[in-house]
Amino acid sequence: MTIDAALTVPVEQPFFNHFFLARQPILNRDQRLVAYELLFRDAHSTVADIVDDAAATASVIAHASELGMEHVVGQQLAYINVDTVALMSDFIRFLPNSKVILEILETVKATPEVLARVRELKLAGFRFALDDVVSATDDVQKLAPLVDVIKVDIQHMPADALATLALLLSGSRQKLLAEKVETLAQFKQCLELGFEFFQGYYFARPVILSGKKIAPSELAILHLLDLINAEADNVEIERCIKHDALISLNLLRLVNTPAVGARVRIDTLGQALMVLGRRQLQRWLQILLYVKPGTAQQFTSPLLQLATTRGKLLELMTEKLRPGRRTCADVGFTVGIMSLMDALFSMQMRDVVSSVKVQNEVRDALLFRHGDYGSMLNLIERVENAECGPELVAILAALRLSTADLNAIQIAAFEWVNDYVEGVSLPH
Repeated sequence: MTIDAALTVPVEQPFFNHFFLARQPILNRDQRLVAYELLFRDAHSTVADIVDDAAATASVIAHASELGMEHVVGQQLAYINVDTVALMSDFIRFLPNSKVILEILETVKATPEVLARVRELKLAGFRFALDDVVSATDDVQKLAPLVDVIKVDIQHMPADALATLALLLSGSRQKLLAEKVETLAQFKQCLELGFEFFQGYYFARPVILSGKKIAPSELAILHLLDLINAEADNVEIERCIKHDALISLNLLRLVNTPAVGARVRIDTLGQALMVLGRRQLQRWLQILLYVKPGTAQQFTSPLLQLATTRGKLLELMTEKLRPGRRTCADVGFTVGIMSLMDALFSMQMRDVVSSVKVQNEVRDALLFRHGDYGSMLNLIERVENAECGPELVAILAALRLSTADLNAIQIAAFEWVNDYVEGVSLPH
């Protein structure tokens, strides 16, 4: 999906001009992607607060529906924050009840009217979560029996307090979700305490292993990428692919999917390279790095999904900034997808970059966030974390992008990733 196509999505420009959309992954116990929390932030607020007045909340929900949940979250569920105003208003029914979980904010009081409204919406097919629970307050105890998920904010909670709260809440039929999980140790602790779902970027934080080397299967892919960058001929590339059975098998599987559009079955690597083309081969190899060999890995890997989304976002931003310069757009994709290779390889980013042949502007973007590519990567990371406000607006201005441009680019990137997931079966 191109940026121009994304701008045809039926959303009024005033909405795009005033709000940022952040999409944060929610994982299950197997660390598979199961949902996203959608966060709408005021572009001009000095504090990234959730919009809470009636008109703005109505606008957010109505336009979120118009965007189409399938464009934003694909096959996953969407968690959407609701305050008392949103909960009690008719426009809540704009949202597709099969795709969303309404996340009741901690500011909502469990009045008789609110409790009756939650029961009414549950009968209409809506599901609910309690947000930012840090203790078993009276409101929490009244609302808990009516919700499906209880989100526990673990960020500043001591380990013993978290264990006590988890034990208190685990006796109910509701599933527990640990939010603001930032380290692997926190994830493991919550796993042991019986939490079912996890939200936070712990999976994208590199766990540095001293003396770690890139695995042979990963080196084979990196060597192929070097050959493509060096414009090696197809005979040399085919010879290199034949040395790795996994790459060979999955390349043939890829070219025989509807996403590639081959008119006849492709049975040889030579045919596959001709059909696929250098650009698509390079992109597929970059994505393949994030797939663990020998596992039944689907696109529900959060690191794979996040890296691919970043790659497409940087590509589309580059196309907007440097129209018609395909090579620059490809560099943008490379920067985005490489930005998580420190987590992928459990190595410092400087060691990753020294192991891979990259252009200086790619190196500067990954190591120092310098240059346009570095600014775009910084922008994306801030949006992922819902860090909105003046600094984000300033980065957009420096890149000569508007809030509307960013939103359109996001929708286009999300849709491309969703289409890729549905159209291409990644390696088993």
